[in-house]
Parts: sequence; C-alpha cells; structure tokens
Amino acid sequence: MLDIQFIRDNAELVAEKAKQKGYKVDIPKILELDKQRKSKLLEIEAQRSVSKAYAKQGKPDESHIAVARELRQKIKNLEVELGPIEEEFIGLLKAVPNMSLDDVPVGESEGDNQVAKKVGELPKFDFEPKTHWQIAEERGLIDKERAARVAGSRFAYIKGDLVKLQFAIIQFVLAELTNEETIKKIIQVNRIEGISSAPFIPVLPPYMIRTEVYDAMDRLEPRDERYRVGADKDDIWLQGSAEHTLGPMHMGERFSWTELPIRYLGYATSFRREAGTYGKDTEGIIRMHQFDKLEMESFTHPEFGLKEHLLFIAIQEYLMEQLGLPYQVIQKCTADIGKPNARGIDIEVWLPGQNKYVETHTADYMTDYQARRLGTKVGQKPQAFDSRSGAAEFNTNSPPGLEFVHTNDATAFALGRTMVAVIENYQQVDGKVQIPSALRPYMGGQANI
Repeated sequence: MLDIQFIRDNAELVAEKAKQKGYKVDIPKILELDKQRKSKLLEIEAQRSVSKAYAKQGKPDESHIAVARELRQKIKNLEVELGPIEEEFIGLLKAVPNMSLDDVPVGESEGDNQVAKKVGELPKFDFEPKTHWQIAEERGLIDKERAARVAGSRFAYIKGDLVKLQFAIIQFVLAELTNEETIKKIIQVNRIEGISSAPFIPVLPPYMIRTEVYDAMDRLEPRDERYRVGADKDDIWLQGSAEHTLGPMHMGERFSWTELPIRYLGYATSFRREAGTYGKDTEGIIRMHQFDKLEMESFTHPEFGLKEHLLFIAIQEYLMEQLGLPYQVIQKCTADIGKPNARGIDIEVWLPGQNKYVETHTADYMTDYQARRLGTKVGQKPQAFDSRSGAAEFNTNSPPGLEFVHTNDATAFALGRTMVAVIENYQQVDGKVQIPSALRPYMGGQANI
C-alpha cells in the first residue's frame, strides 16, 4: 500500500504510474475521502478532549452525568459516520498499485518485456535432442498417467534418480546460500557496494495462509489461481509460493537497525490452479498444480532495498552458471511486474528439446509497499555502525523514529523446471542425462541418471 501523504503530494504521478500498470484508480475520490476522514477524526478527537476536560470538573451530579452521556453519544455517532468513509477509503487505497521504478520499461503486456542479456552457449548435439518428458517417461522417472488417476490433470509422480536429483539441487543451494563467503563473493563480483554479506537462514514455512494475511501481502489475487481450503469452515488458503508465507513472518514487528538485513531461504511445496492455461505446456512438468520451490525473501533498510534486489538477481545468475545452464535475463515491463512490485526481473533457461527459452526465476522488489500493510518496521539508523562488531552509536538528541522495511523475494530454484533444464541440456544420445558437476557431490558422486 502506498503512503497516503505520497499520494497527496504526487497525485498525477501516482495516477499515471497506475495507468502504466493497467490499473484504473480514482485518485480524486481517494483524496476527497481522505479529507472527509481527517475531518471526522479531528471532530472525534475534539469531542474526546471536551469529554476528558468535563470529567475533571469535580464530583459529578445529575447534570454532569447527562452532559457526559451526551458527549459519549456524540463520539459514538461520529465513529459510526466515520466507519463507511474509512472502509471506502482503505478499499480504494489498497487498489492503488506500487510505483514502478524509472528504469522499468512501459508496456501493455508481457510482449513488451525486454531481453537484458543472454548468458552461456547453447548446447550442440550430434543427434536430435528430445524433450524432458520424452526422456523422463521413457526412463520411468515421471508418471503423469497414474497421477492423473489419483489427483487429476497437471500432477505427477516424480521417481527414482529424478528424486535424488531434486534433493541434490536443494542441498547444493542450501550449502551455497547459507555460506557467507559465497554471498560475499557474489557481492564483490557484481560490485554491489555497501551491502551486507549476511547469509540466508533456511526456513520450512507453513503451507497455508489466512485470508487477511494473504490480502495484506497483496498476493491473494488472482483468486482463481489459488486453492481455498475448507471454504465453509476455515478461512485459509494453500500458498502459491514460499514467499507468500515468508513475507508476513514479521508482520506487526519492529526491528532494531542492527538486526537487518534478515534473509530467508524457504523451501515449500506450492499450489496453483494454473487457471486459463489449459492447452499450454500440457506435457511434462513445466506447468503443474503442485510444485516445489526454493525461494529467497529478505527484509532490509529502505536505503538498501534496491541493492538487495540486484543481489538477489546476481545470486540467481550465480546458481544458473554453477549448473552450466544457458539463460537470458528479462526486464519485465510495467504491465507484467505485478501490482505490489516496483521492479521485476525474470530469468529464462534454454530448453533444446523445445527449442525455446522458458521462465525459471523471478525477482520482485516491493519497496515498502507490502511492509506498510503488514506493519513491519525498522528503528532509527545509528550515527555510526561497525559491521564487524555490531557496535552502534545513536544520536540521543533526535527522536527514535520508525520506517517501514523494504522487502524482496526471488526464486532460488523452481525444482521441477530446474530438473527439466538439466535433463534437456545434459541429455546424451543413449537417453541418459549427465549430472552437472556442481551437483555430483550431493548425489554421492553419481555422474549420470
């Protein structure tokens, strides 16, 4: 949610940025409701002040009691009048999307996204490369037919060495991102100055999320993509990605300045209906209702939010390069970055069996948009701070002050799509698949599947 003061000061800009994202917002109505709301709040506060002052005027008699009762009723009436104004105001305010950063391309659909760069050489084969589903089904590594009988379409049994490969990828990422030296190296290579090298804390998050929290994260929509659990009894949903339950982990909390950044690496089985995609990617395990992901989430000081976003992208590229997978980096346009995002980057891996690039990663920077609705804040910045010892010196003459944190989330690896990329890029003429050297230590030295 945007700061209402920012909207007051930048009404035309906010309306234009919302339009660039494809959202119709009524900024004049929001500002009018804001004035009405402020007026009612001032009236209520004035009546409360009168009521408090009156209550201090000695021992009450019947006339005092009658006046006090009348004042309380006035306050109650004003609060009743405020209710619908507040409700409409908050509803319209929540509908305003986050402001896109200036370097985000303006576009009307994902067709206006821009290829920022391509990395790695495309593999060359002396045979006709197969798709991942041709290889995996022939080898008994994927069984969608039996899964369809049990759970319906877009589910699969993953079997044998492919399961071992998934857990190898998980162990590889855990080892890399919980190692501060790896984070430090990525920061140095990419020249991201002034940012912390704090490693990631691994988390197994809840798979379910309450409606009000999902709404506060601004990730509940589109609802037809989500699975609601026990709609008649429980107000709860299956999360669509690990960051949906990692992001609200600290809602209502206040960090001290020295506690940040906090970086989490969450692993979760996630669920999406994939509504509107029927007929697309029906073969293999590209677009499933159930999938496993490793997701990065962080809470940072406002001044480091964008650098954190750049770090997350650098981490994604590092992981892809460690597996030797060719990819391209996509800068998403205003219409495609999403409502709560200020900037969004995708990474797409090359799939030789399909002769195209397919998305494997997304990196989202939300500024303080999510934190404002979640109530996640950070305290005063110290005058001096020693990053090695953690010692901080604060200005005792200035008020403590609080700011909303900035949040970032990004895919470390979507396990299914990463395995698809490994199968297609490392396939051999005999149908076997070479294991990338970075993963072999986590598969007991196994070189092929």
